Amino acid sequence: MSIAIAFAPDLASVVAAVREIGQREVVPRFLKVAHTHKADGSLFTEADSATQAALVTALQAIHDVPVLGEEMTEREQHDAWSAGRDGLWCVDPIDGTSNFVAGVPYFAISVAYLHKGERQLGVVYDPIADECFSATRGGGAHLNGQPLPLRAPASELKRSLAGVELKRIDRELAGRLASWPPYASQRNFGASTLDWCYVAAGRFDIYVHGGQKLWDYAAGALILEEAGGRMSCLTGSFDTASPWERSVVASASPALFELWRDWLKAAGA
Repeated sequence: MSIAIAFAPDLASVVAAVREIGQREVVPRFLKVAHTHKADGSLFTEADSATQAALVTALQAIHDVPVLGEEMTEREQHDAWSAGRDGLWCVDPIDGTSNFVAGVPYFAISVAYLHKGERQLGVVYDPIADECFSATRGGGAHLNGQPLPLRAPASELKRSLAGVELKRIDRELAGRLASWPPYASQRNFGASTLDWCYVAAGRFDIYVHGGQKLWDYAAGALILEEAGGRMSCLTGSFDTASPWERSVVASASPALFELWRDWLKAAGA
């Protein structure tokens, strides 16, 4: 699918803001913050709300358009989406809150800028590793300034390292992946925004996830695209699916993507 290049805010300003907020609001609370559970059972911490509030202020100072945040109510999210047709920030203040609470250093801040629903800028920042993945439409993808991917993906499916999230995948397909996987090894670290970036970097050769929200994929999908990768949903085109929840099949290698997608189709995805 061809996506037009539209106005995007200054990437350096967004990267600087996200880095500063991560180090100020997230890192000092790591291993030190209490948590509660939201209505859907997911975890929530003071760091989530403080980080989202700081992002809203900083991003609107860069470009004053609506902000859609993971920690908003569903009504607020839909209102922001409707109001942000000509420019919208989409943020996940801490993706991987369970890891954050448990002391597992695999979580990230994710910021995307969309115009008419199309991804134009993406930043995903791991504040513990101090790794900032970024991309603009037509401008390539980078990790701390170094072009992505960092390494060439595997050339064969059987030699691939796979990022696999089994929880939201059809039970029959999950059983097939667990018992007769077509790849060499798999990982599931629990932060979708970083997973995308690990695929873009070549750290994961292939990836599958059964269902992600807009804020889970908005930045990462652009970073993978700009790194030369490919993606789809389990049942068809990625960008024709509902923006609110999409399954993911992806690889940084177009050739490997086709092998992986075809295997999943044959397995009954």
